[in-house]
Amino acid sequence: MTAVPTRAVRCLVALLALVGLAIGGCAKDSTNSDAVVSAPPISRSTPVSLAIPAINMSGSLIATGMTNDGRVQVPADYKQASWYQPGPAPGEKGSAVILGHVDNVAGPGVFIDLKKLKKGDTVDVKRADGKTAHFAVTDIQSYLKTDFPNQQVFGGRDQSQLQLVTCGGDFDAAARSYKSNVVVYSSLVSTT
Repeated sequence: MTAVPTRAVRCLVALLALVGLAIGGCAKDSTNSDAVVSAPPISRSTPVSLAIPAINMSGSLIATGMTNDGRVQVPADYKQASWYQPGPAPGEKGSAVILGHVDNVAGPGVFIDLKKLKKGDTVDVKRADGKTAHFAVTDIQSYLKTDFPNQQVFGGRDQSQLQLVTCGGDFDAAARSYKSNVVVYSSLVSTT
């Protein structure tokens, strides 16, 4: 009869140890200085301008959509950034996307220095409703265009996220195009 209580006590001790590890792990993660605390999403409003202080970039935004052959449309002007209008607006719930060129034969593009961003850098988007959505960079990745993660970049989210996309990597002279895309991921941290 004493074997049952001893086994129960051992199970309880093991369970408490696991709970302690889980709670200890959560506590450790919650004090991580790299963690970004997301702000609640706000209603839809057209974005009108973009500022990225860390790379000294600012400018107006235009809206783009899809091309006739089903590709994401990029701005015709290499010095102009564009918001992908079929998706969420920056600050709205989901994955908003802003696109821009890295360069052109005529010179540097609007996102020439995008790859220089670091985690924690800020991205500010002014909107037509007078609010500014403030985002913090959470990750920077480069993907071969043949392996571009469409769902990860354009897919739905429970929070407000903003992805900045440009070309990068090796340049294919024959195709007159870069082989990769640089994606900067960011999360909404506040609105003013």
